Amino acid sequence: MKYGCQSMTGELKTVLIKKPERAFRNQQYLKDEYQAYGYLECPDLQKAQQEFAVFEEILRQNTEMVLYLPYDESAGMDSIYTHDTVKVTKNGAIYFPMGKKLRQGEPAATRRYLESIGIPTLGTIGGAGKMEGGDVVWIDEETVAIGMGYRTNAEGIRQFQDLTADLVKEIITVPMPHGEGADACLHLMSIISMVDRDLAVVYSKYMPVFFRELLLERGIKLIEVPDEEYDLLGSNVLSLGGRRCMVLQGSPKTKEALLEAGAAVLEYQGRDLSYFGTGGPTCLTCPLLRESNG
Repeated sequence: MKYGCQSMTGELKTVLIKKPERAFRNQQYLKDEYQAYGYLECPDLQKAQQEFAVFEEILRQNTEMVLYLPYDESAGMDSIYTHDTVKVTKNGAIYFPMGKKLRQGEPAATRRYLESIGIPTLGTIGGAGKMEGGDVVWIDEETVAIGMGYRTNAEGIRQFQDLTADLVKEIITVPMPHGEGADACLHLMSIISMVDRDLAVVYSKYMPVFFRELLLERGIKLIEVPDEEYDLLGSNVLSLGGRRCMVLQGSPKTKEALLEAGAAVLEYQGRDLSYFGTGGPTCLTCPLLRESNG
C-alpha cells in the first residue's frame, strides 16, 4: 500500500485509528485502570463509543482510507491514542519507545499491524534514546521540529536524525518546559498544531521565543489559544488538508479565529474519548499517507 507522511497539513489520504472497545476493553477494565493511566476521570465506554462514531464519520467523509488498529493484549487503554508510537516517512516507519511504562507494549503492537499491511520498518529509537510521536512536528517535508523534554531526549533526536538523513534537511530542536511535571503528557504537539502551510494554532506561553519567531519569519500565521481553552485541548487541532481541520468541541474562541483565518472547522464531542485522557484529534489519529504540500 502507499505510505509516507512528512507533513502535518497535506491532504490526509490514509489514517490509522483504534476503536474504543479495542483499547478501553470493557467498563470494569476502565474502572480498574484509569487512575494508573493518569486519566482525569473514568471514561464511560458507551459514551466514548458514541463520541468515536462522530469522530470516525468525519474522518470517513474527509479521507480516502480509514484503517483500524486491532486489539492487542500488550496494549492498554492509552492505545486509543495511535499517534505516539510511530511516524511513517517515505522510507518506512520509525517506532518510538513510550515513556509511560504502561504504554511500552504499544510500539510492537503497532509495528506488527503496519508490517502486516505492507509498511516497512525504517528503524526504531532505542538504547538511551527517548522519543514519542507527539514531539515530532513536520514544518514542511524536509524540516521537522522536535520537542526535547521529559518524553524525548537528545539521544533520541540524534537517532531520528540518522534514520532520516536522506529525507530531512533541517531538524529544529525545541526545548520543552517543565509544565505540570514529568508525569504530565506535554508534547510539542500540545503547544502547536499545524493547520496549513502558513497557519498554526499555538499556546505561546509554553513556546520558546526563538521557535515562535522562527515560525513567524517563515510566514506562518499563529492563532493563539487562551488559557481556558488550552486546558480543554483547544491547541490540539487535526489538519485534514485543504485548510480543513477537526477539533474537540468546547473551544469557541479558537474555533472563531480558525474560521476568520479561512479554515473549515469540523467538531466532535469527546469528553470521554479525548478530554479525560488529554488526547485530542491529533492524538487519536496516526496518519499513514498525506499528499505533499511542500
